Amino acid sequence: MTLESTKPSAGQEADDYLERRTLQRGNAGWVLLTGLGVAYVVSGDFSGWNSGLAEGGFGGLGIAMALMGVMYACMVFSLAELSSVLPTAGGGYGFARRALGPWGGFLTGTAILIEYVLAPAAISIFIGDYVESLGLFGLTSGWPVYLACFAIFIGIHLWGVGEALRFSFVVTGIAVVALIVFAAAAFTDFDASKLNDVAVDHSAFGANSWLPLGLLGIWAAFPFGMWFFLGVEGVPLAAEETKDPARTLPRAIRWSLCILVVLAVVTFFASAGARGSAAIQSSGNPLVEALQPDGKATTLSRIINYAGLAGLVASFFSLIYAGSRQLFALSRAGYLPRFLSLTSSRKAPYLGLLVPGAIGFGLAAATGDGARMLNVAVFGATISYALMSLSHIVLRRREPELERPYRTPGGVLTSSVALVLACAALVATFLVDVTAALIALGVYVVAIAYFGLYSRKHLVASAPEEEFAALAAAEAELARD
Repeated sequence: MTLESTKPSAGQEADDYLERRTLQRGNAGWVLLTGLGVAYVVSGDFSGWNSGLAEGGFGGLGIAMALMGVMYACMVFSLAELSSVLPTAGGGYGFARRALGPWGGFLTGTAILIEYVLAPAAISIFIGDYVESLGLFGLTSGWPVYLACFAIFIGIHLWGVGEALRFSFVVTGIAVVALIVFAAAAFTDFDASKLNDVAVDHSAFGANSWLPLGLLGIWAAFPFGMWFFLGVEGVPLAAEETKDPARTLPRAIRWSLCILVVLAVVTFFASAGARGSAAIQSSGNPLVEALQPDGKATTLSRIINYAGLAGLVASFFSLIYAGSRQLFALSRAGYLPRFLSLTSSRKAPYLGLLVPGAIGFGLAAATGDGARMLNVAVFGATISYALMSLSHIVLRRREPELERPYRTPGGVLTSSVALVLACAALVATFLVDVTAALIALGVYVVAIAYFGLYSRKHLVASAPEEEFAALAAAEAELARD
């Protein structure tokens, strides 16, 4: 048996190497992690998803949302099993490393990293738009607001993971309560006839009032259906900072998804039914638009507007956390430069926070195009979903006797459904924004070249994910003998 690796550094033992790259353990229980899972996603309920109405109409987006909900449900149940088997900060990278080898691990981890670096950059722009529209402190959307977002919230993360998760939990709670209040108010003006008022394109195959852009509109709406759930798969990245991760992670993942499904359905119907699909399809703030049929702000619409800002902050804050942990794990194992995984005296991966933050701020300040960056993030996400689902299938087939504290309902059938839908969603990104998909593909190719030419020959065998994979290889070799 051989394993591509090198010693951490000349004259330094592996345990010393890992000691300088240790996270603070035992800070998060299932309640905080459930809040983290909702926080990743909650901003998507306030804006973004409504652009799918322009791609598929109410019926098209509704079907897309349902299919993407099935994909996420199947995937997170698969991830719940995988996280109980391998509870490390590597998350999806660690699962794929065990199932698909170093190349599979790197491809999965890089795709996740693309998602978690680009999404906060996009959300910082949306926060700037909200700050400007609300007239807060007379600020306009621009680089000073983006810089303040990254500086303040990365600072909280550097303070400590316990404080960071509690802050995220509180802000997420505010956003969720606001969504419930919004729905209660919007449903008082609900009119089913407003749902399908998007103009019908009679040249589209299968077009009708419910599918105004035809059957292809359903497929084109996939990326926007994802916005109701995008990011929930990041819960396993908190594994090394969790109490009893084998039990806590599956529970938190399941509860997060249940809450998100309820919020998605309620928000979708309440918004379109109160104001009309055509009126909100291009709105940057569809929930506020739904509460202002005559265009005049009300006390409630202002409250929801502020709550939308809270939702954006919650997702921005939690996605920074997820990106830093994925970068930490890849760096600790040698897939990326090792210095990026060094941790501070408070056990925070400070470079894993600062470097992606600097990249995100630079992209936000240079482009100001939040929608395109989110589309790039979706491209990375769909690749990771396909590879993580495939990892579950491979491990079930190859290692049926592996101890699994939690088992996915439906087994490989469940993860196979997630795999097929993830591949369909990946293709759909080209239907929506070819440029964004090609940008993500270009970044991916550069990362692959770095791994193929350099880092795959310098992996750290003592990293938890690498040790776990090496143990599996050793056991398989003994079984063959």
